[in-house]
Amino acid sequence: MTHTGGCFLLRKKAIPSILLLCAWNLVSGQIRYSIPEELEHGAVVGTIANDLGLNSEELSSRRFRIASQTSLQHFDVNLQNGILIVNTRIDREVLCGQSLTCVLPLKLEIDDPVEEFDAEVEIVDINDNSPRFSNREIRLEIAESVTPGTRFILEAAQDPDVGSNSIRIYQLTPNEYFGLDVQTLGTWKLPELVVKKSIDREKKLTHQFLLTSVDGGVRERSGTAQVIIIVLDINDNAPVFPQSLYAVDLMEDAPPGTLVIKLNATDGDEGSNGVIAFSLGNYNDKKIYEVFRIDPKYGEIRVKGILDFEETTVYEIHVDAKDRGAPSLSAHCIVRVDIKDVNDNAPGMILKSVSSTVSEDAPTGTLIALVSVTDRDSNENGRTDCQISPGVPFDLKTSSRNSYRLIIRDILDRERAAEYAVAVTCKDQGSPPLSTNKTMIVHISDINDNAPSFIQSSHTVYVNENNSPGSSIGSVIAFDPDTEQHSQVSYIILESNVQGDPVSSYVYLNSENGIIYSQRAFDYEQLKSFKFRVQAQDMGFPQLSGNCAVNVIILDQNDNPPTITSPSPMDNNKTTVPRSADPGILIMKIIASDADSGQNARISYQLVQATDPGLFTVSQSSGEIRSFRRFNDGDATTQILVVQVKDNGHPSLSATATITLTITEQNEQIRSEVGDLHEDLQQSSDLTFYVIISLGIVSFLLLVIIVVLVIVICPTDGNLGHTGNCFFASCCYVRELDSKSRMHNSHVNLQIVPDSQLITNVLEVRRNGSLSDTYRYKVRSAPEATKMELITECKLNE
Repeated sequence: MTHTGGCFLLRKKAIPSILLLCAWNLVSGQIRYSIPEELEHGAVVGTIANDLGLNSEELSSRRFRIASQTSLQHFDVNLQNGILIVNTRIDREVLCGQSLTCVLPLKLEIDDPVEEFDAEVEIVDINDNSPRFSNREIRLEIAESVTPGTRFILEAAQDPDVGSNSIRIYQLTPNEYFGLDVQTLGTWKLPELVVKKSIDREKKLTHQFLLTSVDGGVRERSGTAQVIIIVLDINDNAPVFPQSLYAVDLMEDAPPGTLVIKLNATDGDEGSNGVIAFSLGNYNDKKIYEVFRIDPKYGEIRVKGILDFEETTVYEIHVDAKDRGAPSLSAHCIVRVDIKDVNDNAPGMILKSVSSTVSEDAPTGTLIALVSVTDRDSNENGRTDCQISPGVPFDLKTSSRNSYRLIIRDILDRERAAEYAVAVTCKDQGSPPLSTNKTMIVHISDINDNAPSFIQSSHTVYVNENNSPGSSIGSVIAFDPDTEQHSQVSYIILESNVQGDPVSSYVYLNSENGIIYSQRAFDYEQLKSFKFRVQAQDMGFPQLSGNCAVNVIILDQNDNPPTITSPSPMDNNKTTVPRSADPGILIMKIIASDADSGQNARISYQLVQATDPGLFTVSQSSGEIRSFRRFNDGDATTQILVVQVKDNGHPSLSATATITLTITEQNEQIRSEVGDLHEDLQQSSDLTFYVIISLGIVSFLLLVIIVVLVIVICPTDGNLGHTGNCFFASCCYVRELDSKSRMHNSHVNLQIVPDSQLITNVLEVRRNGSLSDTYRYKVRSAPEATKMELITECKLNE
C-alpha cells in the first residue's frame, strides 16, 4: 500500500514546548503514528481513514472498527471524520517500562468485503519523572587510613524515563576531601565517591554532602540524597572485584539451580577483616530476588525461579562483597544477565473460512479464507512464515503483518479436481522450528464449461477406390470431461460441397458413435481426396460443441492401362529412314501416359516383336527407337516393330504400338549430296580467298593500265577523251580476267558481269547441284580514285 502519513502539532498541558508528530509508512506498507505519552482523552493521533485510502462515508456503512481489545482501551476512531484519537491517558512507563521503544499495535477491520489493516502507534517518552534515590540518606563508613584515590560506590538514582530523559549527570557538593566520578555500566550511571585528600578521624568524625542526580530532559528534573560519611579506624582494605561489570548470557529454559556465574573478590586484610561475604545488593529490583540467589561464602549466583524471555529479556544484578572487619568494608559489582530466547512457543493460528464451496468459474483473486498468526517468541523465533500445500490452485497472500488471505490463484476446473484439501502450515524461524497446521476442504461446484474435443484436430481416412458403398471407412471420437448430460455427445456432418455435390452424398456419419460410412464407390481418377468437418455437440446448457476436419484420401488401384499418345493411332505409324543412316540415329519416340498414379503410372517400354530383332533398340525409360547398327543392302526394306508400353502396377497393365519402317535409297543420295555440299563449301571457301587476292591484284593492275592509257591517249590539256575508251579498256581487262579465271569445276561457274555504272564490274561465282551456292563480288573504281574498293556479297541459295 502506498501512503503518506499526515503530521500534527499537539500541545500537552504538562509540556510547554510544541512537539512535531508524524505518521510514516514502513517498508511493508504498514501505517505508523508517533505520539507523546500522557495525552489527554480526545487528542488526535492521525487521519487513519485517509491514510488507509477510505472515505468517511464508508466508515459507518462498512463498520470500521478497532479489533484488538488491548488497543481499544487506549484509542478510538471517530466514524464521522475517520480520525484516530486517544481514548485514555497513556503512561509509557507502565506500558513498556525501561524499553527504548514503545509501540502499540492496532488491528483494524472493515466489512463488505472483509478487510484487515495493521497500524502501529509509537508512544514517545516525555520527561515526566524525576530521578529518585531509594534512600534519602546514604551512609558510608570510611576508615581514616583510606588513601587518596580510593573509590566508594554510592547509591544510584532511578529514573523511569528512557533515552535523553533518563539520568544524565551526578553532582556532589564541592569540598576539599571528596570528589565524584560517574561510571557507565551498561544502561546504568553509577556515582563513585573518590577520596581526594587523606582524612583524619580526630579532626572530623563525619562528613555530610548533598548528592544530586540530573536528567537530560528539555526541562531538567533532579533528585537529591544526603551523603553521610562516618570515619572509622583500622580496617583499611576493602574487598576488590576483578571486574566492575560482568556480562552473562543465559537461555530462558535454564532450570532452577543452574549456575549463572561464580564471583570472586579479594581483601588484603587478615583475619576477620579479610573474610568476605557476598550478598545481593539493596538496589536490585524485587524480581531479582525471586529469580536468582547467591551463595554468601562462594559467590555463586544460581537460578532460583522460572525464566521467561517473553516477560524479561535483561536482568542487572547488583552484588555486594563485605568483609567482617570493624568497620566492615565492601565492594560492588553488577552482573548483567542477557536472557536468550528459546523457541518454546509454536505459532498460534486462526483459520476463518469465508466459503467452503466455490464455483469452478470463480475469478482469480476470490477470497476463500482469512488466516491470522501470532507467536510469543521474538526475533527469529517469533518470525513466522505461512504456506499452503503444493499442487492446489490457491495462493496465500500477506494482507498485513501476521495476517494472510487465502485466495484463488489459478482457474478452477471441477473435471480435474472436485475438491481440494488445503493444508495451511505456519512455521517460525527458530531452531528447531515450531509449526502449526490446519486443513480446510474446499469443494468445487460444476458448470458446463467444457466443449467436446476430438482426439485429433484433423483425421485422415484412407479408402481404396472402387470400394463397396455402405462400408465403414473410419470413425471419429470426441470426449467431454463434464459429467451426466454435459458429457453426452452427438455427431453431425457440417454441410459442404464436394465437386458441386453435397458431402452427405459421399459419406454418412452415425450420430451416436461417430462411425463414417461411404455412400458411393470412389474413383481415384475422378476424385483423389475431399474434406469435410464433423461437429460434436454435448447436451449441456448452454450447448457446447467442437469441430474436427476429416480428410478422405482415395487410394489408387491399377485399373487404367497406359495410353499411347504419340504416334497417334490415327496416323499409320509409318516412317522412313535412309539406308545410309548412321548407327544410333533416332527413328521415332513413343510417348505414353497412364491415368493412375505412383507406381501404377510408372511406364516402361519394350520391343516385343521386330522383323529384324537385332536392327533396332527401344529405350526402356524414354521410349526412343534408335538403329542399333548401320543398314546393310541385305536388310529388308520394310521393317515392322511392335513396342509394348507397360505400367508398374500389380497386376501390370500394358498397351502396344505397331510401327512400319521403310528403308529408302533416296536418302542415301541426299546424304551423298550433303557430303559433297560440305566438301564444295570448303572448296568454295578456299576459292573465295584466292578470288579476293586475285581481284586485288587485278584491280591494282587495272588502275595502273588506266593511268597509262590516260597519259598516252588523252590530250595533254587535261581532256581525258571519250569516256567510252576508258570504259572499253576496263572492260577488256575484265574480260581477259574472265578468260583466265574460268574454274575447272563442273559445279562452279565464274562470270564477270558488267554493271550499269561506270567502270563497275560484278564477279559471280555459281554452283550447280541440288544445293546451290552463289557468291557475288562487286568491284568499283571511280575515275578520280587512286585506290580500289572491294565489296564482297555472298548469297546462299538453296
